[in-house]
Amino acid sequence: MTPANASTAVATVLLDELVRSGVRDLVLAPGSRSAPLAFAAYAAADRLRLHTRIDERTAGFLALGIARTGRRPVAVVTTSGTAVAHLHPAVLEASHAGVPLVVVTADRPARLRGSNANQTTDQAGIFAAAVRDAADVPAAHPGSGAVERRQVAAWRALAARFAATAAGRLDRSQGRPGPVHLNVQVEEPLTPDGEDGWGSPLDGRAGDEPWMAPGPVPVAAPEELSAGPRTVVVAGDDAGPPARVLAERAGWPLLAEPTSGSRTGHSVIRTYRLLLGDDDLAARVQRVVVCGHPTLSRPVGRLLARDDVEVVAVTGRSGWSDPGLQASRVVHAVSAASAAADAWTDEWRSRDADLSRRLDALLDAQGTLTPHHVAGAVSAAVPPGGLLFVGASNPVRDLDLMVAPYGVGDRRMVLGNRGLAGIDGSVSSAVGAALGRPHSTRALALLGDVTFLHDSNGLVLGPDEQRPDLTIVVVNDDGGSIFASLEQGAEQHAASYDRLFGTPHGVDLAALCAATRTPHWKVGSLAELRHALSVPAGGIEVVEAVVRRDDRRELDARIRALAAAPR
Repeated sequence: MTPANASTAVATVLLDELVRSGVRDLVLAPGSRSAPLAFAAYAAADRLRLHTRIDERTAGFLALGIARTGRRPVAVVTTSGTAVAHLHPAVLEASHAGVPLVVVTADRPARLRGSNANQTTDQAGIFAAAVRDAADVPAAHPGSGAVERRQVAAWRALAARFAATAAGRLDRSQGRPGPVHLNVQVEEPLTPDGEDGWGSPLDGRAGDEPWMAPGPVPVAAPEELSAGPRTVVVAGDDAGPPARVLAERAGWPLLAEPTSGSRTGHSVIRTYRLLLGDDDLAARVQRVVVCGHPTLSRPVGRLLARDDVEVVAVTGRSGWSDPGLQASRVVHAVSAASAAADAWTDEWRSRDADLSRRLDALLDAQGTLTPHHVAGAVSAAVPPGGLLFVGASNPVRDLDLMVAPYGVGDRRMVLGNRGLAGIDGSVSSAVGAALGRPHSTRALALLGDVTFLHDSNGLVLGPDEQRPDLTIVVVNDDGGSIFASLEQGAEQHAASYDRLFGTPHGVDLAALCAATRTPHWKVGSLAELRHALSVPAGGIEVVEAVVRRDDRRELDARIRALAAAPR
């Protein structure tokens, strides 16, 4: 194809090469300067899925969710100006979580920078260290055949390299997937029918091959750990099955967060967070193997900060975690000799079984629906092959205590935005996660009310947009109860708590859902919740579970006290 103008040429080549390099989804937020990219995406609709959103932040987090479950780079396209800045939260999350995004932002030509021209700012390098690589692409321009061919080759090489970098397949990314940024200066004309003298075809490699194909990523040989010290395996976000395999092979307790991808099998300690509050048990830990990105627990953080504990960190998609700054070894893979569980592991299992029984009894004795009941019911509703997206703050921590026992090989996926553990973009990420894993037997999301409200724009979808089957369960306690269990929730701060931290909002979620024609249920008991979960309406639906907030601090204190109570 020979386009009519240079802007159409650069847009067409960049998107064609991204598709050749493995991109199968593109999320677009509309704008004028990005029109050539939008037209090129529309023309490529037979080769990639196009998703359009009116809000750039929503677009960024939708792309993040698709990339997280699809495990391949996803492109997100915006126009210039503040539109670019709205992508920053999603870019930061992708960077810290190791999620492959290709951010393509349209820009005014460089000659307009510093002129105060409309929607012109310094977009080059705006994401700083949050991206694995960035390029400021000069405006395309017509010229001789040789000049135009050199531009086409440069654009194809750039797009192929950036797709490979986003996927973590080049040395520059050090094996860590993540976001990359192509800032594309665009000259007028902005539509494919305007002519400017461009006259060259846009040919790439024969057979639809990418311009540059990286070789396989080297696989590191695992380092074997001795069986000697009393060891626990901490599996944080995206640790994956290797953490479970290590714990089971060595006979060590597995302290696995819900989004670790490791929380299956017989080594899992359900109540590890509470048991680490037992100073005697925690003090006898001699070694911790850290896989993935642990973020949920202060007791785990205190364990990793002890100078009398050997900390071995295992690298992964998000790098390696050493929040206590005590890691003495960093390895790419780890193994241990096969061993049966010993008295150390048996003690953890026995304590966990006893504490789990008493925790369930305490919750059942409350007489009302608790956030923990909601988390447990949602977890139990995820079938083999199912998907669960969990929001930050209390929902993921409640789920941590209430995850149903999942079998190895059932292919359930539990995930959340744990790179920076923010509440932003969670509705969009959940929708994206469901779209990125279309083979899921069922998709659910568990969010707090503030998290849900923070991204209610995620429910705004055009009539032609794909709508996955997704049940979003919103735990509504009318505010931010995460702070109730922290220092800010102490009695001496009661007078200012609601205004500064509790933030009651009084939003009618049913009316909010009605505004976007999203089916809505409101439940106030465990029986009602289970019924609502048993009869999904199809498409995107919201189940609002109403719980108390005024007793959250007391309830959490009683739960923590169980670990120290007589057995």
